[in-house]
Amino acid sequence: MSKREIIDSRELNIALNRLCCKLIENHGDFSNSILIGLQPRGGQVLSRLVKLLEAEYGVGSIRTGLLDITFYRDDFRRRPGHLQPNKTKIEHLVEDQKVVFIDDVLYTGRSVRAAMDAILSYGRPSKMELLTLIDRRFSRDLPIQPDYKGRQVDSIASQRVEVLWEEVDGRDAVLLTEPAS
Repeated sequence: MSKREIIDSRELNIALNRLCCKLIENHGDFSNSILIGLQPRGGQVLSRLVKLLEAEYGVGSIRTGLLDITFYRDDFRRRPGHLQPNKTKIEHLVEDQKVVFIDDVLYTGRSVRAAMDAILSYGRPSKMELLTLIDRRFSRDLPIQPDYKGRQVDSIASQRVEVLWEEVDGRDAVLLTEPAS
């Protein structure tokens, strides 16, 4: 198995800043919006975006949450081994709010579909949007597209796209993993 860096820390930072600007453009002061990170890796993107929005763009009082979609997935019973669910942490009412789902990589669209089902357990948002750091555009099983995307990566089904974070993995980068031949 070989791993190749396709996005370095500088490019990743540029993409995150661009996403912040797009969010500000569409959500203003975020008074009617909630940013929801999809567990587990969407939480890392959410954390980095909130830090940038507050420190670099002066946006305060951003309401956030983390959503575990494990048992809302349509394939959760097909996965081998025991499931390891994450925690959901939503402390704000989503009723009549704009909800922005945040994830690291959009691949088949199944996680996003599960997130849409899961969020309805907390109320009915006025609007749902999707922000993804990496869009693997040729891999959809469902007709789901991001409203905000940091970078687009063309890859084949056998490849894996992995986002690394300084806080967790020791460096910021995006890797493309090729299966062993």
